[in-house]
Amino acid sequence: MGKYVSLRRLVQTAWAIISNSYVAGFLNGKIYKGNLKKLCVPGLNCYSCPGSLGSCPIGALQAVLAASGNRFPFYLAGFFLMIGTIFGRFVCGFLCPFGLIQELLNKIPFPKKIRTFRMDRSLRFLKYIILAVFVIILPMVIVDAAGSGIPWFCKWICPAGTLEGGIPLVLANPALQKAVGFLYTWKLLILLVTIIASIILYRPFCKYICPLGAIYAFFNKISIYKYRVDKEKCTDCGACKKACPMVINPRTQCNNAECIRCGVCKKNCPENAICSGFGRVTHDTILQ
Repeated sequence: MGKYVSLRRLVQTAWAIISNSYVAGFLNGKIYKGNLKKLCVPGLNCYSCPGSLGSCPIGALQAVLAASGNRFPFYLAGFFLMIGTIFGRFVCGFLCPFGLIQELLNKIPFPKKIRTFRMDRSLRFLKYIILAVFVIILPMVIVDAAGSGIPWFCKWICPAGTLEGGIPLVLANPALQKAVGFLYTWKLLILLVTIIASIILYRPFCKYICPLGAIYAFFNKISIYKYRVDKEKCTDCGACKKACPMVINPRTQCNNAECIRCGVCKKNCPENAICSGFGRVTHDTILQ
């Protein structure tokens, strides 16, 4: 178990560093604007992070939808379709920098960690509402005289943008320090709440808020990469359910929309009844 966790953490860390390897940006307080910025990274990683080499797919989607004329986001639609049908929420478990940050925060000791609570299941639908309202509808509907909207989610909600982009840029630019006001304070408050919640709960932003996770969740059951449960080996001992940090039952929901493909269930199964990989899945090998 320990070796697997270390490997996953290594992949997460390596991808976070690769995605934000524009060192000059951190030194001069300016974001990278080269050709790589035209491409999206799979995970939630702020465009305005000084070290970011690519674009956040959610930010890019809002930018296109908010542009004058409401152009259809062909590139983004293809990007989500490609990544989603291949990996599903594997991206959340292995390739999202902000997911890694939440996991590290959750390692901080706290008197009482919360695994689940009464409104947990209902609140998980909130991310779909945020995707529909703040990412898609508002940027298209509320526009200025020129017909252009604003990226509502990035501007008013996203704590990843505040942590990765807002704070570093403000600290590095005296002019920005004089210009900060209510919006910056509001975003800092959201970030603070997210940090505290991440210490107490496992990945609260991923569970309840993240619109990118909501998009990938639609693909979990149909993605090429899948989890499988061998019903002949499974003894229904409950070890996988107890171990799952996303609080689902892998035995009956191994490709549930909430599964981030972290592999904890697989490594905690005493019978080695859970496996994952690419390929065709049949009803003989998956318990649904």
